[in-house]
Amino acid sequence: MKAVILCGGQGTRIRSVDELLPKPMLPIGERPIVWHIMKLYAHYGVDDFVLCLGYKSWLFKEWFLNYRAMLSDVTLDLARPKEIAFHPGYEPENWRVTLAETGTETMTGGRLSRVRRHLGDTGTFLLTYGDGVADVDIRALLDFHERKGKVATVTVVRPPSRFGEMAIDGDHVRHFTEKPQISEGSVNGGFFVFDAARIWDYVSDDPNLVLERGPLQALADQGELAAYRHDGFWQPMDTPREFRELNELWDSGRAPWNVWKERPSLVPRARPPSLAPAADRALPHSRLPSVAP
Repeated sequence: MKAVILCGGQGTRIRSVDELLPKPMLPIGERPIVWHIMKLYAHYGVDDFVLCLGYKSWLFKEWFLNYRAMLSDVTLDLARPKEIAFHPGYEPENWRVTLAETGTETMTGGRLSRVRRHLGDTGTFLLTYGDGVADVDIRALLDFHERKGKVATVTVVRPPSRFGEMAIDGDHVRHFTEKPQISEGSVNGGFFVFDAARIWDYVSDDPNLVLERGPLQALADQGELAAYRHDGFWQPMDTPREFRELNELWDSGRAPWNVWKERPSLVPRARPPSLAPAADRALPHSRLPSVAP
């Protein structure tokens, strides 16, 4: 089974973290956030990936093409540049990665259409965004999708509030919760499942096609979009604040999405430039269309 990861956007609202990197390549620990997403899928046996590239696509290709060299001890002979020895000690990922050019300005629906040739028209495939991590149980998600029999399933989440929540009785605080999940409403958490035999009836190669508008809204209207409710950890990297929080979780060894239980490195690493406070503000999350439970 294949997992598609949308990696083509420019991430303009988090540019102050690093002007040079596209958002899916921003690091959590020593590796890009997209690597963390791939590790989650691989933990559940999904190890064939299609990355929809756009903005600064060459940076993804450089990183994956040099993946082994970056993570291994290497000996090379400068007089014989083709003679390179990779030393034991590094276990390579058993992944197949397709790096697909889908256009710099293409929207999400158009990007999906442009990788159809890598996915085929039978079976099931997964799709998510390249800028958010979660502890979603991918096996349970797939089982849910199979039981419902819909064209598509979306993972719905209740994101944490940026502020504490209080219940007030007159002049007294009856209850206080620091940064709880929002109490009402669900948002699109990514981690989709699609029926490859039927989804292409809703998607076209139009570069302006937004997956979350026309196609998903049409599926919802027809009762063909199921909602998999995830009450666990889910966090996008939309702001410098969220970049810092995700790195702090990883460095502390308490990252909830680290279901494969990798230990954070103890080696100090270079951090991106100072974060501009003016850019440190939350983004509004897109509300979902009405979906089948």
